[in-house]
Amino acid sequence: MIEVTQGNSPIVLGLPHTGTDIPSDVSACLNDTGRAMADTDWHIHQLYSDLGLDLTRVRTPIHRYVIDVNRAPDDVSLYPGLNTTGLCPLTDFDGDAIYHDGKEPDDREIARRKALYHQPYHAALAAELERVRDKYGVAILYDCHSIRSVIPYLFDDTLPDFNIGTNSSRSCAASVEKSVHTRCRAATSYSCVLNGRFKGGFTTRHYGRPEENIHAIQMELAQSTYLDETPPWIYREDKAARLRPILYRILNDLSELIYERQLR
Repeated sequence: MIEVTQGNSPIVLGLPHTGTDIPSDVSACLNDTGRAMADTDWHIHQLYSDLGLDLTRVRTPIHRYVIDVNRAPDDVSLYPGLNTTGLCPLTDFDGDAIYHDGKEPDDREIARRKALYHQPYHAALAAELERVRDKYGVAILYDCHSIRSVIPYLFDDTLPDFNIGTNSSRSCAASVEKSVHTRCRAATSYSCVLNGRFKGGFTTRHYGRPEENIHAIQMELAQSTYLDETPPWIYREDKAARLRPILYRILNDLSELIYERQLR
């Protein structure tokens, strides 16, 4: 069920939110808002495909409304005091309910979804990070995300194009953070921020252990950089053609840090 593509690179791409599969029993409980799946990281797996870097990819096809694999299994809030969504979300990013009244998942159902979907994703991700670290002595987890650029329920104003999260510089070496931030700042037609509204989800915070030679960084792209931000969420080849070379350079720079032994 979890899609794993093994590459020959020190970088592992995490793809937790591109899936659109919703099992029929869950779909029956969702209202029209939930079935619209507006909060999908639309086309992210396509955007990062065939970049020519032979990257390992770990992706779940299950939609985040079923269970969000980028949330902690105990559902602790990643951003205390701010609006957000949980392990098995009850609302969308606009704060609107996604379930029919009385059809929300109970503790037993949440435990079932964790066993079926959350645990297998992280087992696969952990295995690939260990495999890559065994080969290179170090692994970099690059967690791929995107979100609509304007969501008043979650953040003020318009989101920057590149939102880099390193758990306030704790999830990776300084050279990893600097490499990505420098490359994004050099792309002068785009805006960027480091550890702004998005500092990294559970995946970045959990796996980012520089002292154990696993470095993690989250990239949250504003969806305006590569698609139309309204249904049917059309992938814009013209926009993607401008963005993809920058993504290539970001990931290539990270690979070079390891190949040239400059990661510190």
